[in-house]
Amino acid sequence: MKKTSTKMADLDIPELKRDQLGKGVRGKYLKHFVQGSNVVVLQPEILKAFPTSEAVNKALASMLAFAHETQVLSVRTKTTTRKRLAAS
Repeated sequence: MKKTSTKMADLDIPELKRDQLGKGVRGKYLKHFVQGSNVVVLQPEILKAFPTSEAVNKALASMLAFAHETQVLSVRTKTTTRKRLAAS
């Protein structure tokens, strides 16, 4: 069985009532919540190439656009090949 703490530091803390705490502010941290906070740790060599978050975002956006374009071209090529095979 655990012993209860009887240190003076524990006894010195006053108990507060709700009206002593003051009034809360609605939306006080909303700005921070909306902005979000996604932390990504980069390797040192990557950090040298992309020193700011804007540089990282720009590189990732262009990579996504390239991947999307490649996917569109791949689907188009497969469809064209099937049509050629069916016509033969």
